[in-house]
Amino acid sequence: MVKIMKGKIFVISAPSGAGKTTLCKRLAKKLPALFYSVSYTTRKRRPGEKEGIDYYFISQKEFEKKIKKKEFAEWAEVYDNCYGTSAKFLKESVSKNKKIVLSLDQQGALQIKKKYPKITSLIAILPPSLEDLRKRLKKRGETQKEIKKRTSVSSREIKFFKEKYDYKIVNKDLDDSLERLKEIINSATNNTRIKTDS
Repeated sequence: MVKIMKGKIFVISAPSGAGKTTLCKRLAKKLPALFYSVSYTTRKRRPGEKEGIDYYFISQKEFEKKIKKKEFAEWAEVYDNCYGTSAKFLKESVSKNKKIVLSLDQQGALQIKKKYPKITSLIAILPPSLEDLRKRLKKRGETQKEIKKRTSVSSREIKFFKEKYDYKIVNKDLDDSLERLKEIINSATNNTRIKTDS
């Protein structure tokens, strides 16, 4: 007999600086029944980030060992840093019918969708404009060179998200975007579909 998976996976992606991390943190407070996967990364810890809460910060060598041991459900290299999701965490959570939120780039999102196509919803958080994105990145303390690089990548990402993702939210207002995100998750959990931003 085949076991039917009732768990749900919500993959949230966004161009750098679009507000994904802030939205995910606020969503965790609003919907505490969701389980949040903490990714592994080789990037340096930013001020205020906590080990095991924001990420598991590991060396490139440790990351490569985990790849060889097939410990990641997905992994990707983004802006010269590696990010990966624990295969064990995901498999156990899905088998226990949990609702899991993953904060991933498009590469990782597609890997998860391929492994769990029937239970995965891809949600893109989009900036109102590239100019707005530039301002957010500048406010975050990025250099002009980094801002130029990230906005160039972001314009391609936005096009990809609009074509491939199940749901899109234009993050003009944080409170409105959070409500839209909650609606999407509740709708997908109940196997219904709602219209989102294009």
